[in-house]
Amino acid sequence: MPIRPGARSVLLAMLLVILIPLLASCGSDKAGQRGDAAASRPIPVTTQLVQPSAWSDTLQAIGTVKARESVTLTSKVSEAVQDVHFESGDEVRAGAPLITLRGDSQQAALVAAQATYAEADQLYKRQLSLADQQLVARASLDTQKSIRDAALARVRQMRSDIGDRNVRAPFAGVLGIRQVSPGALITPTTVIATLDDISRVYVDFPIPENQLANLANGQSLRARSTSYPGRDFDGVVSTIDARIDEATRAVMVRGDFPNDDRALRPGMLMEVRLARPERQALVVPEIALVQVGRDTFVYRVKADGSVEQASIEVGARSAGKAEIVSGIKAGERIVVDGTGKLRPGSKVVEGGSNAPPTEKSSEAKG
Repeated sequence: MPIRPGARSVLLAMLLVILIPLLASCGSDKAGQRGDAAASRPIPVTTQLVQPSAWSDTLQAIGTVKARESVTLTSKVSEAVQDVHFESGDEVRAGAPLITLRGDSQQAALVAAQATYAEADQLYKRQLSLADQQLVARASLDTQKSIRDAALARVRQMRSDIGDRNVRAPFAGVLGIRQVSPGALITPTTVIATLDDISRVYVDFPIPENQLANLANGQSLRARSTSYPGRDFDGVVSTIDARIDEATRAVMVRGDFPNDDRALRPGMLMEVRLARPERQALVVPEIALVQVGRDTFVYRVKADGSVEQASIEVGARSAGKAEIVSGIKAGERIVVDGTGKLRPGSKVVEGGSNAPPTEKSSEAKG
């Protein structure tokens, strides 16, 4: 029986509805097979066998320069300045006079005290001579002796008061900016100037508690300042603090640096490097480390060619290499380059040299 044109169109539409899902299913199966094949194919990476090697590194810290001796000069008394004997930035010797305060009344009082003492001493000596002849009672002699001693004490007190009106340098050093002028009234809280002995300086810097065993007096130090780009300052460890800061878990270390040219100034920020002795350590390239949050790990290659994550503790770093403190052992193989393509359980192949041929190359050979 002949098929009418309208029925023929309906039949073709029904066949298409049936065939399209079948063709799509076949295509997805082939794509899935290709995906599974790609997923199971080893990923070309670069690996390295971890072995102990000679390792010498440095501990780095930020420190602050301090003068060997440092003081803020002030006066003991309140008085007007009579003379100033220095200028800002002067280098002075120990005991050099810096300022003189007015002391006319103290000078007059000293003269009076000296006259009183001279009179009391002369009278005491006269009574002592009479006492030897038993012409004066011993009690009278003792009284006169007390009067003489009190007068002598008054003289000494006045001399001390006058001495307090002469401010002198307690040690040799460099003066800071002058803060007073002649005629100014100063008090014990008035800053005259600063005085620092910077012929040698200290640099105090913190070192983590876990590095305490690597510290010792006499170790070499090298420091730099942004004030002098490219210049190194050499010093030695002079003191290691007896206490560890509970808040920072660090110990304060003091370095001693010569400063003949006075280049280093108190308060200057320094980057300090402490050289540690050479030792055997597990060292790997830094590119092998994978950082996720606070955790650090490497991809360790297992016997079946797959990889696993190995959490590690990293020690010092230097010149693109890192010391592994714990987490992997000598003789284990890790992935160095290509970690970004890996997941736990991924298969790997060294450098891609043994990687299977691609589909295009296979089809070309076929």
